Amino acid sequence: MISASVRLLRLVSVLAARPSWTCAELAERIGVTERTVRRDIARLREIGYVVESEPGPWGGYRLRAGSRVPPLILDDEEALAVAVGLREAALSGALGGDQAALSALLKLRQVLPRRIADRLSEMDAAFVHTPRAMEPQITPNMLLELAAACRRGERARLSYRDVKGRATVRDVDPYRLVHTGRRWYFVARDVARDQWRTFRADRVARLQPTGQPVDLADPPDPAQLVSRSTANGPYPLSATIRLPLPMDEALRVIPATVGTHRPDGPDATIVDVGGPDADGLARYLVGLAVPLRVLAPDAVRRALVRRARELLEVNADDEVCAGDRLGVGKGTGSAGVA
Repeated sequence: MISASVRLLRLVSVLAARPSWTCAELAERIGVTERTVRRDIARLREIGYVVESEPGPWGGYRLRAGSRVPPLILDDEEALAVAVGLREAALSGALGGDQAALSALLKLRQVLPRRIADRLSEMDAAFVHTPRAMEPQITPNMLLELAAACRRGERARLSYRDVKGRATVRDVDPYRLVHTGRRWYFVARDVARDQWRTFRADRVARLQPTGQPVDLADPPDPAQLVSRSTANGPYPLSATIRLPLPMDEALRVIPATVGTHRPDGPDATIVDVGGPDADGLARYLVGLAVPLRVLAPDAVRRALVRRARELLEVNADDEVCAGDRLGVGKGTGSAGVA
């Protein structure tokens, strides 16, 4: 005789296999009496499954969507498919900046039977995730390892390569993973420096738990911390500009991962933007196609004015040439273009 818990799991699996079952069919399929089926149906309803019943000789039981997520039963192929889908969603950021896919994948992998986990590991080794041009890759295993460290709430030893390729080892208190749409960032407190830091996840070589629990007091907003560090951190030059747009529209023109924003009244926004040099910043600002004003520094303002004049001169020459071809400006008057 099978246990009650195993019987319930089998009953859920059978109910999900097709739209409707009679009580007799369920009893025969599971190998129990109809009375046991009715008792098990009542138990499933208690733990969150919505099982509808239809009276009469042609009636039966139907499994419907409920108001909350009850235990989910998947066969091997379904579990593997869900794990692969969640992994790709986490790596691509298809669900946005939240960590729903990553968190779900972490929970699923912790309960997968060894036979399915081994198959998933084999697929991880065989699959190659193609990043955007010039974007580094991060392995699914490392992403899960970082997520697990954030969930555990214990100190870890981080082996990391900085922007100049220098290898460092430091103790950190993991907090969150943030996806910007381009990269994953690991937010943690640097124990030695007593500072909250952001680490590029693709530069993490190893993360080793120490077993020491930590209680993070007053942690920062992880998204804002990543936004500030990515907007101005790696650049040698920063410019302050004023956009004649309210904050929500300014964020669409210059994303939070590119600049640091603050309102300047209801209809304008001040943005700090980093760049390699004055010319590089001027090229970026011209491409925004917004009547912005450079507040500082003067070098960026002069570079922007120079590029605007160059564009004006080139396009003004084209207008003159077009006018010459049409006879405009040669004394022909309206007859020249009739």
